[in-house]
Amino acid sequence: MLLTSTGSWFLPILASAICLGFYDICKKHAVRENAVMPVLFFATLSGSGFYIAGATVTGNLAAFAACAPWEWFLVLLKSCLVATSWIYVYYAMRDLPISIASPIRASAPLWTFLGGVVLFGEIPSWLQGCGMLLIFTGYYAFTLLGRQEGISFRRHRGMHRILIGTLLGAFSALYDKYLLGILGLPREMVQFWFSADLVILLGAVCLVRHRLGAEKFRFQWRWSIVATGILLIIADWLYFYALSLPESQISILSLVRRCNCIVAFFAGSIFFHDRNLRPKAVALALILLGVFLLAAAK
Repeated sequence: MLLTSTGSWFLPILASAICLGFYDICKKHAVRENAVMPVLFFATLSGSGFYIAGATVTGNLAAFAACAPWEWFLVLLKSCLVATSWIYVYYAMRDLPISIASPIRASAPLWTFLGGVVLFGEIPSWLQGCGMLLIFTGYYAFTLLGRQEGISFRRHRGMHRILIGTLLGAFSALYDKYLLGILGLPREMVQFWFSADLVILLGAVCLVRHRLGAEKFRFQWRWSIVATGILLIIADWLYFYALSLPESQISILSLVRRCNCIVAFFAGSIFFHDRNLRPKAVALALILLGVFLLAAAK
């Protein structure tokens, strides 16, 4: 009955959201009191290796790797953008409770929408305006709750980092639309070179920071590092698969995928013993309702 009413894309995108939720939990576990850049590098290396191994086993490696120099350069720009975003987000995840960081990350559709307004001249409807207001209200609620835990939005580096990482991630989504929607680049090729480029870029940053002695914590190997990289690859693959189905609806896809923060919020809050869960759940509900209004407005 569920597949009949929503289409064959629903289960893949729901699975993608669940994978992203556990990805956030593993990411928090991996970076907690740990050196961030080695964690980010080895997680990315694990995910990229998993993707390349899958492409090799299915016999698609050569097809995925085939691209023109100008296509590779455009994907490299995306990799630089995402690498910067992930660096900010991983450092923020180490410094912030997951019950604050994950819901703020869930507001990315708002910033993507605002980017569309600025870049493409899209005028928001009254329903979209209400959605934006709800998201900003949820943001403000999290700033108040953060103050109760000694976290100032204006002064805490973690809050600055999670916001910058989210903004860069939203811009990356707009760039994805340009690469896949306007230029029509093959999604398998984009994901292949994106994954490979990330390993090189993050490896270089990791090496430089190691040489400078810039890491605050000593690196500790944890099982969650590998799980983080693999869960992200699976979540992205499921998302692109659902998006490729003819009956899929991008607005609903984005909404369902953003529900990953529910998994991360409740499961992560239990595992990491965060405080003020009830008021944080209300603020999270405001953000999710705002994202729903953005997705539902035509």
